[in-house]
Amino acid sequence: MSAIHAPVILDIAGTELGADDRRRLQHPLTGGLILFARNWLDRRRLLELSAQIKDLRADLPICVDHEGGRVQRFRTDGFTHVAPMRTLGELWMKDPLVATDAATAAGYVLGSELRACGVDLTFAPVLDLDFGRSDVIGDRAFHRDPRVATLLAKSLMHGLLQAGMANCGKHFPGHGFVAADSHHEIPVDRRSLKAILADDARPYEWLSTSLAGVMPAHVVYPKVDDRPAGFSPRWLKEILRQQLGFTGAVFSDDLSMAGARRIGGVEVSYVDAATAALTAGCDLVLLCNQSLDGGAAVDQLLDGLFEAQQQGRWQADPDSEARRLRLLPASAPLDWDTLMHDPVYQRALERLP
Repeated sequence: MSAIHAPVILDIAGTELGADDRRRLQHPLTGGLILFARNWLDRRRLLELSAQIKDLRADLPICVDHEGGRVQRFRTDGFTHVAPMRTLGELWMKDPLVATDAATAAGYVLGSELRACGVDLTFAPVLDLDFGRSDVIGDRAFHRDPRVATLLAKSLMHGLLQAGMANCGKHFPGHGFVAADSHHEIPVDRRSLKAILADDARPYEWLSTSLAGVMPAHVVYPKVDDRPAGFSPRWLKEILRQQLGFTGAVFSDDLSMAGARRIGGVEVSYVDAATAALTAGCDLVLLCNQSLDGGAAVDQLLDGLFEAQQQGRWQADPDSEARRLRLLPASAPLDWDTLMHDPVYQRALERLP
């Protein structure tokens, strides 16, 4: 089942689908699923879970935050521990060409291992710059120099592409300059638009033909807009799409984060946040970790967003739906045993830093 526009990326509570999970996944506004460490027991059961999801809705991208370093949801039963992206930036300072090859290897290892377990998309690479100010970004960033970050990210994306996986750059236009963590606070970056476009946002401009997805930051840039970037038509429609030329899918960051719950100084519901994000230019909205304890918040979002659509508070967008579907892999993955003996994979493992 597919709607003209299925924008909601939701999660599930456990390691298998329950009746409520199946009902929510079949909702016409559900457009994908994001997995977390709590959904992981081992490779066999992850593959079984992925197959159950695809049996219900073959059109749903199964997503995960799996960047390497400290943001890697699956770490046991054979999954490779990929170094944080800062390691690649440090390698660049010694030998740029070795670093780009290692970045491609990291992308291939990440993507091929995930795909062998039925996962379609990882929310990577992080394009935030390493200003040394943000603990939540920290070593997830490649480098302080946007040129270095761009070329290492492009190399990592090449590896993902070799594995048949799309990509999602985050967090537009940049989260690295602010110290506050948008999971718990509303960070404010008081720099000018000119300063941000000349530095943090450059990777998005230089990767405009390579990025399949972009996730905006839950950060307020008051000299540009009083709304966080993910709720700002100025940032998403005017700057990202028109000025920088981005043509892929735009995901909201998690709507349950503190940085998403206040728009223009006003606290809002999940439904209002989702409506604001979609109206601002997001194609897809994420609501994470709300399936626990019965998942009432997920049902409220799905039902409330459907009602908002009926009331004309947001309009289904067939272009958004096309961008969502383009995130799905176009090729079949290698199964795990075949992957382990694949010479491309073995070479990639050798090239990891």
